[in-house]
Amino acid sequence: MVIPINGITILAFYTYVLECSNGSLYTGWTNDLEQRIENHNAGKGAKYTRANRPVKLMASWTFDSKNDAMKIEWKIKNLSRSAKLKLISDPALIAEV
Repeated sequence: MVIPINGITILAFYTYVLECSNGSLYTGWTNDLEQRIENHNAGKGAKYTRANRPVKLMASWTFDSKNDAMKIEWKIKNLSRSAKLKLISDPALIAEV
């Protein structure tokens, strides 16, 4: 998503966690969070979410770089379900991931 600040355009990147219709948690990254969730729910997202929709946004974090968003996505994907749920309940814990 493009964010204009004081005449400067900043591109934001997001890491997000969705809850799928089967109760599973799906983690991804994007530069347009609203559009990405719409795509997941329209069957245009990842193969996994196409098979397990609708999805619900549980948590998201904003980053200044694509690289940072992708790194956090990878770290979250490697957490246990209980650790992901803890992170969802307290998003500030992202600093510890």
